Amino acid sequence: MLVRPLSGRKPKITLPKGSVDTQMHMYLPGFPSLPGGPGLPAGDLPTPQQYREFMAWLGIDRVIITQGNAQQTDNGNILACLKEMGPVARGVAAVAPDISEAELDVLAEAGVVGLRIMDLPGGAVGLSALEDLDAIAADRGFMLAIQFDGSNIQDHEPRLAKLKSRWVFDHHGKFFCGVTPDSPQVAATRRLIDGGNCWFKFAGVYESSKSGGPDYQDVAAVARMMAAHAPERIVWGTNWPHNLAREQADYPDDAALTETVLGWFADDNARHMALVTNPEALFGLPAWQEEKA
Repeated sequence: MLVRPLSGRKPKITLPKGSVDTQMHMYLPGFPSLPGGPGLPAGDLPTPQQYREFMAWLGIDRVIITQGNAQQTDNGNILACLKEMGPVARGVAAVAPDISEAELDVLAEAGVVGLRIMDLPGGAVGLSALEDLDAIAADRGFMLAIQFDGSNIQDHEPRLAKLKSRWVFDHHGKFFCGVTPDSPQVAATRRLIDGGNCWFKFAGVYESSKSGGPDYQDVAAVARMMAAHAPERIVWGTNWPHNLAREQADYPDDAALTETVLGWFADDNARHMALVTNPEALFGLPAWQEEKA
């Protein structure tokens, strides 16, 4: 049975105060998986209480809970988790384009600040809904979390360049084709970032790396270049509870993974931006000093 470690040695790179984990999922009992999505994570249900232990271990102060694919567009679980986590948490929901204003009111009141597009197998809402969700997000002041196979980003670039809302390109771009810093897909990503409303998320490196761990040299090369190109546009996430891991052997060492990914930033100032001020801008969070006051 898969067991997720929730404590251990601290990462050698200390997370700055106010750090935001911008990519993770959590679950509460009573919310089953639905048709169209994957099953719930392996092992014990990854609950808010477990995640609080995980936060204390790594030094995370705030969190963005992303709607998991298992529950598709039924956001009941994430709303319950937001209530459980309190002020340290905000959410990214998955909604159909025809969602009502009343339903959006409920999400916003609960702490939802973004909408998810997951154009990969098991995803609840794909790129076909891009413009409709962008209109909703722009009207509500939400952001969009967009995930697809970045191999095809040039095909989608014209649409993405027209987005009115703030958005983040998820999971290191998920360039499943394999890319280098000189690849045209990476150049397209830089152009979108330079457009002024696009961020790039460091999370789930193991999902697209061809070279593999512990160094993930292929993704690392692109990540270092992105961090140097636009340090004000990078955010970071743990990708806890690593839902693709079904066996213990596939489960990453979270302290080592954190050290590796945070080591791709040039210095402490760049890490502070990526973990504190950049997510505040992307997700509309209060500044950490204000929140502490």
